[in-house]
Amino acid sequence: MTRELDTAILAARTAGKITLDRFGELSSPEIATKEFKDFVTEVDKACETAISSIITDAFPDDSLLCEEGTLAQGLSGRTWIVDPLDGTLNFIHSFPVFSISIALRGSDGTILCGVVYQPVLDELFTAEKGMGACLNGKPITVSSRSETDTFLIATGLPFKEYHYIESYVAMLKEVIRDSAGIRRAGSAAIDLAYTACGRFDGFWEYKLYPWDFAAGVLLVNEAGGTVTDFEGNTDVFQKQSIIAGNGISHPMLLEKALRHFSRNSPLSEQ
Repeated sequence: MTRELDTAILAARTAGKITLDRFGELSSPEIATKEFKDFVTEVDKACETAISSIITDAFPDDSLLCEEGTLAQGLSGRTWIVDPLDGTLNFIHSFPVFSISIALRGSDGTILCGVVYQPVLDELFTAEKGMGACLNGKPITVSSRSETDTFLIATGLPFKEYHYIESYVAMLKEVIRDSAGIRRAGSAAIDLAYTACGRFDGFWEYKLYPWDFAAGVLLVNEAGGTVTDFEGNTDVFQKQSIIAGNGISHPMLLEKALRHFSRNSPLSEQ
C-alpha cells in the first residue's frame, strides 16, 4: 500500500468519525442552501477541513479540488479530488446512506488511488491504479451476472435540472423493463463502490461532478468493470456523465443512453 492510499484512508476515516458523531443530531441553523435543492451542513465543512489538513500535511505540493470550495494549487501536477460528505440530503434526513470520497488524480489525468468510505457500515472501499480494488482489505470484482433480467441497476434521479428529464425517463422505462430492479441510493460514490463489488450490476447517472465519481470510477475499473460517459468515451471527466457495469450491463446501458441522450435524439437536451 502506498503512502498516498494510506493518507486517503486516514482522511476518510477521520471524516467518517465526524459524521457519526453528529449523525441524527443536526439542527436547522447548521443547514444551508448552496443553490436550488442543493444543501451543505456544518458537518460537510468540518469533514472537508479535516481531510484537507491531513492531505496537505502529507503532500504539500499537491493540489486540492473539494466540493465545498477548499482549493489549493500545488506544483506537483497532482490533484486530490474530495467529496467530504456524498449524500448530504440523506444525512440531513438521518437516512443512513452517505459516504466520503477521496481520489488522487495524476498529472497525466490518471486516477492513481481512490477511497470510498461508508461510515455507518464501516465499509472502506479502496483501489490503486493497476493493483485491484478491495472492500475492507479483501479483493472485490464486479458482478458476473449475464442475464439482464437478473440485474439490479443503480441510478441517480434528476433533482434540480430538468432540461433532460424526458430523455432520462425514457431510458429509465427501458431499464426497468430490461432488469430485475432499480435502486437510487442518493450517493453516486456508493453506487459506484457497490457496482465495483457486485452488489449492483450497473450504474448510470447524467451530469455529475468530479468529486462524485473520481474514486468510484477507479474502483469499478480496478474491479474489472467498464466505465464510460454516455457516448462511450473512457475519459469521463470531459462530459461528467457515468455508465458503469460489467461486460453485459455496461453495453446494455450504453446502448440506451446513446439512443435517448444522443444529440440526434428528439428527447435529448437542447
